[in-house]
Amino acid sequence: MASSERTTALFRVELPDGAGALARGRADTGPAELLDPALTLADLLAAGGGALARALAGPGHGPLPSAALLRAPVDVQEVWACGVTYLRSRDARMEESEAQADAYSRVYAADRPELFFKATAARVRGDGEPIATRADSSWDVPEPELTLVLDARGEIAGYTIGNDVSSRSIEGENPLYLPQAKCFEGACAIGPGIVPTDAAGGPFAIRLTITRDGAAVYDEATSTAEMKRTFAELARYATRALAFPAGVLLMTGTSLVPDPPFTLLPGDEVAISVPGLGRLRNTVGEPVGRRDEERSLA
Repeated sequence: MASSERTTALFRVELPDGAGALARGRADTGPAELLDPALTLADLLAAGGGALARALAGPGHGPLPSAALLRAPVDVQEVWACGVTYLRSRDARMEESEAQADAYSRVYAADRPELFFKATAARVRGDGEPIATRADSSWDVPEPELTLVLDARGEIAGYTIGNDVSSRSIEGENPLYLPQAKCFEGACAIGPGIVPTDAAGGPFAIRLTITRDGAAVYDEATSTAEMKRTFAELARYATRALAFPAGVLLMTGTSLVPDPPFTLLPGDEVAISVPGLGRLRNTVGEPVGRRDEERSLA
């Protein structure tokens, strides 16, 4: 586990002219210095072999403009996710599923992990940006997850924090509804930055805090030491039959599952803290989409 927040992270920012850029700074305080404007995360992950760490150690290109905005640390990368990697997650998925509870028990014990697509780069929200729930869902939760940053070779180049916002009511109706439960506008947040593997290592402590009307309504912690599967194992399966020339981000699952009847509401503040990686903070916006009864055939 990283013993201190005083690690250097790679951040992605939007400059006042609208251009994207990479910057570096402390994981706990955010970006402070711009990097070479020719650098992109896609290029660094395509190169692999420690290119991300070398970029962080290289020369800077001036202080970060005060009007720069922090963005999610992705440019063209897809985000994928793993499920049922903790015993608590298996139990929660079995509890929510009315018809196929045994499916989650079997996948927890199986050689092959559960893997699913989560978001395109354009749909990823960064630190401070709003997340959302679905209008046609009645039970919605954040899922704090240690997230791997894999290079084009499938090697772990770094770590970041992810929030796999999920509809448990939709997922619980039928496991085949998983894409609808997991993929919608505002369902994926990543950040604040990426810490290279040579500056951090597991197990990682993960804390989820949900604040409503100024009071904490959920505050629990876990550790990736509780995971059944290793990071390397999950990375191997994610890249077994897929190529990611510009790298990929892989959420590794969670064991922090708020018990029912808790559900996210607009205005809730969700904070996920991982020592050494910083804190990912997002506020829940209005539900997206339409309720079933609002559908129109027009």
